[in-house]
Amino acid sequence: MSIVKGVAGYFISDHQDRGFRILRRYRNGDLQDEMGPTMPTAGGDRTAPVQRPWDEKEMTGIMDNKEVFKAGFSEQEDKKEKGMERFPSPTCTRSPCTPGSMPVTWGPPGVPAALPWANQSLAREFVLLGFAHVPALRPLLASLFLAMFLLTLLGNALIVLLTSLDSALRAPMYFFLRQLALVEICFSLDIVPRLLVTLLRPGRGVSPAGCALQLLLVLSCVTSECFLLTAMAWDRYVAICRPLRYGAIMSARLCHLLAAACWLAGVPVSLVLTIWLFRFPFCGPRGIRHFFCDIAPLLSLVCADTRVFEANVLVATVLVIMVPFCLIVISYTRILTTVLRMPSATGRHKALSTCASHLIVVILFYSTTGVIHLRPKASYSPESKQVVSLSYTLVTPMLNPLIYSLRNKEVKAALGRVSCHGQGSGLHE
Repeated sequence: MSIVKGVAGYFISDHQDRGFRILRRYRNGDLQDEMGPTMPTAGGDRTAPVQRPWDEKEMTGIMDNKEVFKAGFSEQEDKKEKGMERFPSPTCTRSPCTPGSMPVTWGPPGVPAALPWANQSLAREFVLLGFAHVPALRPLLASLFLAMFLLTLLGNALIVLLTSLDSALRAPMYFFLRQLALVEICFSLDIVPRLLVTLLRPGRGVSPAGCALQLLLVLSCVTSECFLLTAMAWDRYVAICRPLRYGAIMSARLCHLLAAACWLAGVPVSLVLTIWLFRFPFCGPRGIRHFFCDIAPLLSLVCADTRVFEANVLVATVLVIMVPFCLIVISYTRILTTVLRMPSATGRHKALSTCASHLIVVILFYSTTGVIHLRPKASYSPESKQVVSLSYTLVTPMLNPLIYSLRNKEVKAALGRVSCHGQGSGLHE
Protein backbone atom coordinates (compact mmCIF):
# COMPACT_ATOMS: atom_id res chain seq x y z
CA MET A 1 0.00 0.00 0.00
CA SER A 2 2.80 2.44 0.81
CA ILE A 3 4.40 1.76 -2.57
CA VAL A 4 1.15 2.51 -4.35
CA LYS A 5 0.79 5.76 -2.37
CA GLY A 6 4.24 6.83 -3.42
CA VAL A 7 3.51 6.03 -7.04
CA ALA A 8 0.20 7.92 -6.75
CA GLY A 9 1.92 11.02 -5.38
CA TYR A 10 4.34 11.00 -8.26
CA PHE A 11 1.64 10.67 -10.87
CA ILE A 12 -0.56 13.35 -9.26
CA SER A 13 2.13 15.95 -9.72
CA ASP A 14 3.49 14.94 -13.15
CA HIS A 15 1.11 12.49 -14.88
CA GLN A 16 -2.32 12.99 -13.36
CA ASP A 17 -4.39 11.19 -15.98
CA ARG A 18 -2.27 8.04 -16.10
CA GLY A 19 -1.88 7.92 -12.30
CA PHE A 20 -5.62 8.21 -11.80
CA ARG A 21 -6.27 5.29 -14.12
CA ILE A 22 -3.76 3.08 -12.27
CA LEU A 23 -5.21 3.98 -8.86
CA ARG A 24 -8.74 3.33 -9.96
CA ARG A 25 -7.82 -0.11 -11.27
CA TYR A 26 -5.96 -0.88 -8.05
CA ARG A 27 -8.93 0.14 -5.91
CA ASN A 28 -11.14 -2.37 -7.68
CA GLY A 29 -8.63 -5.06 -6.67
CA ASP A 30 -8.38 -6.28 -10.24
CA LEU A 31 -5.49 -4.38 -11.76
CA GLN A 32 -4.50 -7.08 -14.18
CA ASP A 33 -8.06 -7.72 -15.37
CA GLU A 34 -8.71 -4.02 -15.81
CA MET A 35 -5.65 -3.66 -17.98
CA GLY A 36 -6.86 -6.40 -20.29
CA PRO A 37 -5.02 -9.34 -21.90
CA THR A 38 -1.25 -9.62 -21.89
CA MET A 39 1.24 -9.99 -24.69
CA PRO A 40 4.88 -11.18 -24.66
CA THR A 41 7.63 -8.57 -24.45
CA ALA A 42 11.00 -8.50 -26.14
CA GLY A 43 12.52 -10.60 -23.31
CA GLY A 44 10.10 -13.43 -23.96
CA ASP A 45 9.51 -14.36 -20.29
CA ARG A 46 7.73 -11.31 -19.05
CA THR A 47 4.40 -10.09 -20.31
CA ALA A 48 3.04 -6.58 -20.61
CA PRO A 49 -0.62 -5.68 -20.44
CA VAL A 50 -2.38 -4.44 -23.51
CA GLN A 51 -3.87 -1.04 -22.73
CA ARG A 52 -7.47 -0.64 -23.67
CA PRO A 53 -8.97 2.74 -24.53
CA TRP A 54 -10.53 4.80 -21.78
CA ASP A 55 -13.11 7.50 -21.98
CA GLU A 56 -11.18 10.72 -21.46
CA LYS A 57 -14.31 12.49 -20.34
CA GLU A 58 -14.27 10.51 -17.11
CA MET A 59 -10.86 11.93 -16.25
CA THR A 60 -11.92 15.59 -16.33
CA GLY A 61 -13.38 17.67 -13.50
CA ILE A 62 -12.06 16.46 -10.19
CA MET A 63 -8.48 15.98 -11.42
CA ASP A 64 -8.09 19.77 -11.29
CA ASN A 65 -8.48 19.71 -7.52
CA LYS A 66 -5.59 17.74 -6.03
CA GLU A 67 -6.93 18.09 -2.49
CA VAL A 68 -10.21 16.41 -3.41
CA PHE A 69 -8.33 13.66 -5.25
CA LYS A 70 -6.02 12.95 -2.31
CA ALA A 71 -8.97 13.00 0.09
CA GLY A 72 -10.74 10.43 -2.05
CA PHE A 73 -7.66 8.21 -2.02
CA SER A 74 -7.39 8.22 1.78
CA GLU A 75 -11.13 7.81 2.16
CA GLN A 76 -11.02 4.76 -0.10
CA GLU A 77 -8.95 2.84 2.44
CA ASP A 78 -11.60 3.36 5.13
CA LYS A 79 -14.49 2.40 2.88
CA LYS A 80 -12.90 -0.55 1.09
CA GLU A 81 -14.10 -3.11 3.62
CA LYS A 82 -17.64 -1.73 3.54
CA GLY A 83 -17.91 -2.24 -0.19
CA MET A 84 -18.33 1.45 -1.03
CA GLU A 85 -16.45 3.03 -3.96
CA ARG A 86 -15.87 6.77 -4.25
CA PHE A 87 -14.86 6.53 -7.91
CA PRO A 88 -16.41 3.37 -9.38
CA SER A 89 -14.95 1.87 -12.52
CA PRO A 90 -17.34 1.67 -15.44
CA THR A 91 -17.83 -1.60 -17.24
CA CYS A 92 -19.40 -1.83 -20.65
CA THR A 93 -21.77 -4.62 -21.62
CA ARG A 94 -22.41 -3.55 -25.19
CA SER A 95 -20.29 -3.37 -28.28
CA PRO A 96 -19.35 -0.78 -29.26
CA CYS A 97 -19.04 0.76 -25.83
CA THR A 98 -21.10 3.93 -25.48
CA PRO A 99 -21.34 6.20 -22.43
CA GLY A 100 -25.08 5.79 -22.19
CA SER A 101 -24.80 2.00 -21.92
CA MET A 102 -22.26 1.68 -19.12
CA PRO A 103 -23.57 0.26 -15.83
CA VAL A 104 -21.43 0.78 -12.80
CA THR A 105 -20.39 -1.51 -9.96
CA TRP A 106 -21.17 -0.08 -6.54
CA GLY A 107 -20.51 -3.08 -4.33
CA PRO A 108 -17.30 -4.96 -3.64
CA PRO A 109 -15.21 -6.24 -6.56
CA GLY A 110 -16.86 -9.08 -8.38
CA VAL A 111 -20.45 -8.06 -7.61
CA PRO A 112 -22.30 -7.34 -10.86
CA ALA A 113 -23.97 -4.01 -11.45
CA ALA A 114 -27.67 -3.97 -10.71
CA LEU A 115 -28.68 -0.50 -11.87
CA PRO A 116 -27.73 1.68 -14.86
CA TRP A 117 -26.03 5.08 -14.70
CA ALA A 118 -29.29 7.00 -14.72
CA ASN A 119 -30.42 5.38 -11.50
CA GLN A 120 -27.04 5.27 -9.80
CA SER A 121 -26.19 8.91 -10.52
CA LEU A 122 -28.57 10.21 -7.85
CA ALA A 123 -26.69 8.32 -5.14
CA ARG A 124 -23.44 10.26 -5.55
CA GLU A 125 -22.55 13.78 -4.49
CA PHE A 126 -21.13 16.60 -6.56
CA VAL A 127 -18.03 18.52 -5.48
CA LEU A 128 -17.78 22.25 -6.25
CA LEU A 129 -14.25 23.14 -7.38
CA GLY A 130 -14.66 26.91 -7.36
CA PHE A 131 -11.32 28.76 -7.29
CA ALA A 132 -9.41 25.50 -6.91
CA HIS A 133 -6.66 26.97 -9.13
CA VAL A 134 -5.77 29.52 -6.40
CA PRO A 135 -5.80 27.54 -3.13
CA ALA A 136 -3.56 30.03 -1.33
CA LEU A 137 -6.08 32.84 -1.91
CA ARG A 138 -9.11 31.00 -0.56
CA PRO A 139 -9.11 32.62 2.94
CA LEU A 140 -8.68 36.07 1.42
CA LEU A 141 -11.41 35.46 -1.16
CA ALA A 142 -13.74 34.13 1.54
CA SER A 143 -13.28 37.30 3.60
CA LEU A 144 -13.81 39.52 0.56
CA PHE A 145 -16.93 37.69 -0.58
CA LEU A 146 -18.35 37.69 2.95
CA ALA A 147 -17.97 41.48 3.14
CA MET A 148 -19.63 41.87 -0.27
CA PHE A 149 -22.43 39.55 0.81
CA LEU A 150 -23.12 41.58 3.96
CA LEU A 151 -23.11 44.83 1.98
CA THR A 152 -25.52 43.32 -0.52
CA LEU A 153 -27.95 42.24 2.17
CA LEU A 154 -27.69 45.55 4.03
CA GLY A 155 -28.09 47.74 0.93
CA ASN A 156 -31.00 45.86 -0.60
CA ALA A 157 -32.75 45.48 2.74
CA LEU A 158 -32.42 49.24 3.19
CA ILE A 159 -34.01 49.83 -0.23
CA VAL A 160 -36.91 47.55 0.69
CA LEU A 161 -37.33 49.32 4.04
CA LEU A 162 -37.26 52.84 2.59
CA THR A 163 -39.68 52.14 -0.25
CA SER A 164 -42.06 50.48 2.18
CA LEU A 165 -42.03 53.09 4.98
CA ASP A 166 -41.58 56.45 3.25
CA SER A 167 -44.74 57.84 1.64
CA ALA A 168 -42.73 59.86 -0.91
CA LEU A 169 -41.40 56.65 -2.47
CA ARG A 170 -44.75 55.19 -3.46
CA ALA A 171 -44.37 55.80 -7.20
CA PRO A 172 -44.35 52.76 -9.54
CA MET A 173 -40.62 53.23 -10.17
CA TYR A 174 -39.83 52.62 -6.50
CA PHE A 175 -42.29 49.75 -6.31
CA PHE A 176 -40.33 47.93 -9.03
CA LEU A 177 -37.09 48.93 -7.35
CA ARG A 178 -38.27 47.18 -4.17
CA GLN A 179 -39.04 44.03 -6.17
CA LEU A 180 -35.58 44.14 -7.74
CA ALA A 181 -33.98 44.45 -4.31
CA LEU A 182 -35.92 41.40 -3.09
CA VAL A 183 -34.72 39.39 -6.10
CA GLU A 184 -31.13 40.39 -5.38
CA ILE A 185 -31.48 39.27 -1.76
CA CYS A 186 -32.83 35.87 -2.84
CA PHE A 187 -30.09 35.53 -5.45
CA SER A 188 -27.33 36.30 -2.95
CA LEU A 189 -28.74 33.93 -0.32
CA ASP A 190 -28.76 31.16 -2.91
CA ILE A 191 -25.18 31.67 -4.15
CA VAL A 192 -22.90 33.13 -1.48
CA PRO A 193 -23.35 30.72 1.49
CA ARG A 194 -22.43 27.76 -0.70
CA LEU A 195 -19.52 29.74 -2.15
CA LEU A 196 -18.13 30.45 1.31
CA VAL A 197 -18.40 26.76 2.25
CA THR A 198 -16.55 25.82 -0.94
CA LEU A 199 -13.71 28.22 -0.13
CA LEU A 200 -13.36 27.38 3.56
CA ARG A 201 -14.02 23.64 3.33
CA PRO A 202 -12.85 22.51 -0.14
CA GLY A 203 -13.91 19.06 -1.18
CA ARG A 204 -17.21 19.04 0.69
CA GLY A 205 -19.89 17.30 -1.34
CA VAL A 206 -23.20 18.68 -2.55
CA SER A 207 -26.13 16.32 -2.90
CA PRO A 208 -27.81 16.09 -6.32
CA ALA A 209 -31.02 17.44 -4.80
CA GLY A 210 -29.17 20.42 -3.31
CA CYS A 211 -27.40 21.11 -6.59
CA ALA A 212 -30.67 20.91 -8.52
CA LEU A 213 -32.37 23.27 -6.05
CA GLN A 214 -29.56 25.81 -6.37
CA LEU A 215 -29.74 25.67 -10.17
CA LEU A 216 -33.52 26.07 -10.05
CA LEU A 217 -33.26 29.19 -7.86
CA VAL A 218 -30.44 30.68 -9.96
CA LEU A 219 -32.41 30.33 -13.19
CA SER A 220 -35.58 31.66 -11.54
CA CYS A 221 -33.83 34.72 -10.09
CA VAL A 222 -32.04 35.53 -13.35
CA THR A 223 -35.32 35.27 -15.29
CA SER A 224 -37.19 37.42 -12.77
CA GLU A 225 -34.48 40.06 -12.84
CA CYS A 226 -34.57 40.23 -16.65
CA PHE A 227 -38.33 40.80 -16.65
CA LEU A 228 -38.17 43.29 -13.78
CA LEU A 229 -35.57 45.38 -15.60
CA THR A 230 -37.86 45.35 -18.63
CA ALA A 231 -40.84 46.49 -16.56
CA MET A 232 -38.76 49.30 -15.07
CA ALA A 233 -37.67 50.42 -18.56
CA TRP A 234 -41.30 50.46 -19.70
CA ASP A 235 -42.23 52.48 -16.60
CA ARG A 236 -39.60 55.08 -17.54
CA TYR A 237 -40.90 55.13 -21.12
CA VAL A 238 -44.47 55.86 -20.00
CA ALA A 239 -43.29 58.51 -17.50
CA ILE A 240 -41.24 60.43 -20.08
CA CYS A 241 -43.05 59.80 -23.36
CA ARG A 242 -46.64 59.70 -22.00
CA PRO A 243 -46.48 61.93 -18.91
CA LEU A 244 -50.15 63.00 -19.02
CA ARG A 245 -51.38 59.41 -19.01
CA TYR A 246 -48.77 58.03 -16.62
CA GLY A 247 -51.06 57.89 -13.58
CA ALA A 248 -53.86 56.19 -15.50
CA ILE A 249 -51.63 53.61 -17.20
CA MET A 250 -49.36 52.70 -14.28
CA SER A 251 -52.09 51.95 -11.79
CA ALA A 252 -51.43 50.05 -8.59
CA ARG A 253 -53.29 47.01 -9.92
CA LEU A 254 -51.18 46.88 -13.08
CA CYS A 255 -47.96 47.26 -11.10
CA HIS A 256 -48.85 44.34 -8.85
CA LEU A 257 -49.80 42.19 -11.84
CA LEU A 258 -46.50 42.97 -13.57
CA ALA A 259 -44.53 42.21 -10.41
CA ALA A 260 -46.32 38.89 -9.94
CA ALA A 261 -45.70 37.97 -13.57
CA CYS A 262 -42.00 38.80 -13.23
CA TRP A 263 -41.66 36.63 -10.12
CA LEU A 264 -43.56 33.65 -11.55
CA ALA A 265 -42.33 33.74 -15.15
CA GLY A 266 -39.01 32.13 -14.32
CA VAL A 267 -40.48 29.17 -12.43
CA PRO A 268 -41.72 26.99 -15.35
CA VAL A 269 -38.64 27.62 -17.50
CA SER A 270 -36.17 26.89 -14.72
CA LEU A 271 -38.16 23.88 -13.52
CA VAL A 272 -38.23 22.25 -16.97
CA LEU A 273 -34.54 22.85 -17.64
CA THR A 274 -33.46 21.64 -14.19
CA ILE A 275 -35.47 18.42 -14.31
CA TRP A 276 -34.33 17.76 -17.88
CA LEU A 277 -30.66 18.30 -17.07
CA PHE A 278 -30.65 16.07 -13.99
CA ARG A 279 -32.28 13.22 -15.89
CA PHE A 280 -29.08 12.84 -17.90
CA PRO A 281 -26.49 10.26 -16.76
CA PHE A 282 -23.34 11.75 -15.20
CA CYS A 283 -20.04 10.00 -15.90
CA GLY A 284 -17.01 9.55 -13.69
CA PRO A 285 -15.96 11.99 -10.97
CA ARG A 286 -18.45 14.67 -9.97
CA GLY A 287 -16.13 17.68 -9.85
CA ILE A 288 -18.01 20.83 -10.92
CA ARG A 289 -15.49 23.42 -12.06
CA HIS A 290 -17.52 26.34 -10.75
CA PHE A 291 -18.51 27.87 -7.43
CA PHE A 292 -22.21 27.09 -7.91
CA CYS A 293 -24.31 24.61 -9.85
CA ASP A 294 -24.83 26.05 -13.32
CA ILE A 295 -25.84 24.57 -16.66
CA ALA A 296 -22.48 24.84 -18.41
CA PRO A 297 -20.27 23.01 -15.84
CA LEU A 298 -22.95 20.35 -15.31
CA LEU A 299 -23.15 19.70 -19.04
CA SER A 300 -19.45 18.88 -19.10
CA LEU A 301 -20.14 15.93 -16.75
CA VAL A 302 -22.95 14.42 -18.81
CA CYS A 303 -22.13 11.27 -20.78
CA ALA A 304 -24.99 11.47 -23.26
CA ASP A 305 -26.06 13.39 -26.32
CA THR A 306 -27.14 16.84 -25.12
CA ARG A 307 -27.61 18.60 -28.46
CA VAL A 308 -31.39 18.77 -28.14
CA PHE A 309 -31.11 20.07 -24.60
CA GLU A 310 -28.56 22.71 -25.62
CA ALA A 311 -30.82 23.84 -28.47
CA ASN A 312 -33.70 24.27 -26.03
CA VAL A 313 -31.44 26.12 -23.59
CA LEU A 314 -30.50 28.50 -26.41
CA VAL A 315 -34.16 29.08 -27.26
CA ALA A 316 -35.03 29.70 -23.60
CA THR A 317 -32.08 32.05 -23.24
CA VAL A 318 -33.17 34.07 -26.25
CA LEU A 319 -36.70 34.33 -24.89
CA VAL A 320 -35.64 35.15 -21.33
CA ILE A 321 -32.61 37.35 -21.92
CA MET A 322 -32.54 38.70 -25.47
CA VAL A 323 -36.24 39.50 -25.92
CA PRO A 324 -36.40 41.60 -22.71
CA PHE A 325 -33.10 43.22 -23.68
CA CYS A 326 -34.53 44.20 -27.08
CA LEU A 327 -37.62 45.66 -25.39
CA ILE A 328 -35.36 47.70 -23.09
CA VAL A 329 -33.39 48.99 -26.09
CA ILE A 330 -36.61 49.97 -27.87
CA SER A 331 -37.88 51.76 -24.75
CA TYR A 332 -34.69 53.76 -24.32
CA THR A 333 -34.53 54.59 -28.02
CA ARG A 334 -37.95 56.19 -27.79
CA ILE A 335 -37.02 57.88 -24.52
CA LEU A 336 -33.91 59.38 -26.12
CA THR A 337 -35.92 60.58 -29.12
CA THR A 338 -38.44 62.26 -26.84
CA VAL A 339 -35.75 63.86 -24.65
CA LEU A 340 -33.92 65.32 -27.64
CA ARG A 341 -37.13 67.05 -28.71
CA MET A 342 -37.52 68.82 -25.37
CA PRO A 343 -36.85 72.56 -25.68
CA SER A 344 -35.51 73.02 -22.15
CA ALA A 345 -32.05 71.83 -21.16
CA THR A 346 -33.24 71.50 -17.57
CA GLY A 347 -36.07 69.23 -18.65
CA ARG A 348 -33.72 67.06 -20.70
CA HIS A 349 -31.31 66.71 -17.78
CA LYS A 350 -34.11 65.85 -15.34
CA ALA A 351 -35.57 63.24 -17.69
CA LEU A 352 -32.23 61.55 -18.32
CA SER A 353 -31.28 61.59 -14.63
CA THR A 354 -34.30 59.42 -13.80
CA CYS A 355 -33.08 56.80 -16.31
CA ALA A 356 -29.34 56.87 -15.63
CA SER A 357 -29.38 54.53 -12.62
CA HIS A 358 -31.56 51.95 -14.34
CA LEU A 359 -29.48 52.10 -17.52
CA ILE A 360 -26.25 51.47 -15.59
CA VAL A 361 -27.78 48.43 -13.88
CA VAL A 362 -29.02 47.07 -17.23
CA ILE A 363 -25.56 47.38 -18.79
CA LEU A 364 -23.86 45.69 -15.83
CA PHE A 365 -26.33 42.82 -15.76
CA TYR A 366 -26.71 42.02 -19.44
CA SER A 367 -23.05 42.45 -20.38
CA THR A 368 -22.12 39.54 -18.09
CA THR A 369 -25.23 37.34 -18.07
CA GLY A 370 -25.39 37.10 -21.83
CA VAL A 371 -21.77 35.99 -22.12
CA ILE A 372 -22.36 33.02 -19.80
CA HIS A 373 -25.84 31.86 -20.78
CA LEU A 374 -25.89 32.45 -24.53
CA ARG A 375 -23.05 29.97 -25.02
CA PRO A 376 -23.30 27.27 -22.32
CA LYS A 377 -20.52 25.18 -23.90
CA ALA A 378 -18.30 27.99 -25.14
CA SER A 379 -14.54 27.65 -25.30
CA TYR A 380 -13.92 29.99 -22.36
CA SER A 381 -11.84 28.47 -19.60
CA PRO A 382 -13.65 27.51 -16.37
CA GLU A 383 -11.54 30.04 -14.46
CA SER A 384 -12.60 32.91 -16.75
CA LYS A 385 -16.24 31.85 -16.45
CA GLN A 386 -15.99 31.98 -12.68
CA VAL A 387 -14.68 35.54 -12.80
CA VAL A 388 -17.43 36.63 -15.19
CA SER A 389 -20.08 34.91 -13.07
CA LEU A 390 -18.90 36.84 -10.01
CA SER A 391 -19.91 40.08 -11.68
CA TYR A 392 -23.63 39.24 -11.85
CA THR A 393 -23.82 37.03 -8.75
CA LEU A 394 -21.92 39.28 -6.32
CA VAL A 395 -20.88 42.61 -7.83
CA THR A 396 -24.14 43.69 -9.47
CA PRO A 397 -26.38 42.86 -6.47
CA MET A 398 -23.98 44.80 -4.24
CA LEU A 399 -23.81 47.84 -6.55
CA ASN A 400 -27.53 48.15 -7.30
CA PRO A 401 -28.48 49.83 -3.99
CA LEU A 402 -25.46 52.13 -4.23
CA ILE A 403 -26.31 53.15 -7.79
CA TYR A 404 -29.94 53.88 -7.02
CA SER A 405 -29.28 55.64 -3.72
CA LEU A 406 -26.28 57.76 -4.68
CA ARG A 407 -27.82 59.01 -7.93
CA ASN A 408 -31.34 59.52 -6.61
CA LYS A 409 -32.10 62.56 -4.49
CA GLU A 410 -35.48 61.22 -3.40
CA VAL A 411 -33.95 58.04 -2.00
CA LYS A 412 -31.34 60.03 -0.08
CA ALA A 413 -34.01 62.37 1.24
CA ALA A 414 -36.15 59.43 2.32
CA LEU A 415 -33.14 57.92 4.10
CA GLY A 416 -32.71 61.16 6.01
CA ARG A 417 -36.38 61.32 6.94
CA VAL A 418 -36.47 57.73 8.15
CA SER A 419 -33.28 58.25 10.18
CA CYS A 420 -34.61 61.44 11.77
CA HIS A 421 -37.92 59.76 12.51
CA GLY A 422 -36.13 56.86 14.19
CA GLN A 423 -33.98 59.19 16.28
CA GLY A 424 -37.03 61.26 17.20
CA SER A 425 -38.93 58.19 18.32
CA GLY A 426 -35.99 57.09 20.42
CA LEU A 427 -35.69 60.48 22.12
CA HIS A 428 -39.43 60.61 22.70
CA GLU A 429 -39.35 57.26 24.45
